[in-house]
Amino acid sequence: MAPEQAPAPPLLTMSGITKSFPGVRALDGVDLDVQAGEVHCLLGQNGAGKSTLIKVLAGAHQPDAGEISWCGESVRLKSPTAAMALGIATIYQELDLVEHLSVTENVHLGHEASTAGFVRSGAARAATARLLARLGHPEIDPDTLVTRLSAAGRQIVSMARALSHEVRLIVMDEPSAVLDPDEVDNLFRIVADLTADGVAVVYISHRLEEIRRIGDRVTVLKDGRTAARGLPAQSTPTRDIVALMTGRNVEYAFPERPLTQPKAAAQPVLKVEGLARAGEFAPVDLELRPGEIVGLAGLVGSGRSEILETIYGARRPTAGRVLVDGRPLRPGSVLAAVRAGLGLAPEERKAQGLLMLESITRNVSVSSLTRFSRAGWLDRSGERAAAHRTIRDLSLRPNDPDRLVRTLSGGNQQKVVLARWLLRGCRVLLLDEPTRGVDVGARAELYALIRRLADDGVAVLLVSSEVPEVLGLADRVLVLREGRVVHAAPARELDEHRVLDLVMEGSPSC
Repeated sequence: MAPEQAPAPPLLTMSGITKSFPGVRALDGVDLDVQAGEVHCLLGQNGAGKSTLIKVLAGAHQPDAGEISWCGESVRLKSPTAAMALGIATIYQELDLVEHLSVTENVHLGHEASTAGFVRSGAARAATARLLARLGHPEIDPDTLVTRLSAAGRQIVSMARALSHEVRLIVMDEPSAVLDPDEVDNLFRIVADLTADGVAVVYISHRLEEIRRIGDRVTVLKDGRTAARGLPAQSTPTRDIVALMTGRNVEYAFPERPLTQPKAAAQPVLKVEGLARAGEFAPVDLELRPGEIVGLAGLVGSGRSEILETIYGARRPTAGRVLVDGRPLRPGSVLAAVRAGLGLAPEERKAQGLLMLESITRNVSVSSLTRFSRAGWLDRSGERAAAHRTIRDLSLRPNDPDRLVRTLSGGNQQKVVLARWLLRGCRVLLLDEPTRGVDVGARAELYALIRRLADDGVAVLLVSSEVPEVLGLADRVLVLREGRVVHAAPARELDEHRVLDLVMEGSPSC
C-alpha cells in the first residue's frame, strides 16, 4: 500500500499578526489561513482590523509581530511590490486608480510592456481588451479615460489590473458595494472562474447574504482579534456570525413605523414637478411630507442618485422645478437648497461629503458657520460645544469633537454627515446609500437614527441599492427603471421580488 501523502500546506498562513499605531492596537495576534482555490470570507465590524490586516498582506504595512507563510515557507512582505511578486493582488474598497489615465494605462501601470525602452502600447491595449472580455465587459473601451467610467466600470478596471499579474491570491474589499444585481452576478461568475483555476480569494463584505452564495470558509475579526477562524460559510448560522462580529445578538429588524402615517392632506414640505435631466432621467413628480420617508428603488444607472443631486442643486435640471413649502428653488443652486432647509448625505461620503483631514467639529459645523460668526470672527468654543452636543445626541464613537474624521469607522463617518444637517436644522434630508460600507451593528443604529429624525418631523428621501433596506425604512416607494418611475406604492404593499421584477422588466404604471 502506497504511503499517504501529507496534505498540502495552506497557500497563505498569517499567525499572531500584531500591528499598533499611535494610541491604538489595530491587530492583536490575528490568525488567518487560506487554501488555494477557496473563497475565504473575512468579516468584522468597521474598526475590527480587516483593513489593517489586508494592508499587511499587501505589503503596505509591516507587522510589529507575527509570521506570514506562503506555501509553507516563511516570507516577509516588505512592500506591495514584494507581495505582487508572490502573486498577491489587492482590490481596495477605495479604488486606487489614476482617473486621468486611460483604462489600458491603469491596468498596466507599473509593469508596462516595453521593448528597448519603448512601451508596446498596441500589445498593452490588446491585453487589456482580453482582460475586459474575461471580466464580462468587452464594451469598455481600453482607450477611455477612467474618469469617464461609472463606479461599476472603475471596479472592473481595478479587477483587470489585478488580473494583469500572475495572481495566486486576490483580496477583494467590498467589491459589490457599487454594483447592481446583474453586476454582482457577473462578479460571482468571475470569482468562480478564478477559484476553478486554483486562485484563492479573500472576500470582504458587509452583506452577509453574499457569504452564503460565494464563500467556502469564514474568519471573523473583532476588536483586532480573531473571534472565529475557518467557519464553514454555508452552514454557520447568520445569528452566530453576527454575534461573533458584534459581541451581541443583532436582530435583522427595522425600527417600527409610527402607527399614524403623515396625512395625505398635510402640506408637502418638498414638491418635485416634472423634474428631468436629458440623458439621465425622465420627468419625475413626487411629494414629501414632514415625518415621511420615501424610498427610491432601482438599479445602478437608473437615475436614483442623479434625481437626488438635481433636487439638491448639484445638477441643473433641463425641465421641471423643485418647491419647498410651495416656493420654487433656484435651479442648480446648492446654496439656495441649503438655505431652504435641504441637506444631502451623498453616496461617496469620503470624496463628496466629508473633510477627511479636518476634525469632527469642523465637519459638523461647516454648513452652519454663520451661526458662530461674530463681527467676522469665528466663535470656536461655541462651534465646538454645539458640535459636541450634536454628536453626543447621535451616540457617535468616540465622542471626541477634536478627532479627525478620517480615523472614524464608516458608520461613525455617516453619523458625522447626519450631525451636520441636524445642527443646521434641515427639514428635508436626502440620503444616498446611507449604509454603504457600514457593518451590521452600525446599520441598526443608523436605521434607528433615520426613523428618529423622521419621527421628529424631518422629511427623508432615501436611495439604496438594497431593496430590503428601502422596504424596511420607507413609508412609500418609487421604483425607477432606466430613468423613469415605473411604479409608486406604499412600502407595505411591496416585497423584494415585486420590486426586482419592476426594476428589471417594469413598464410605466403609477
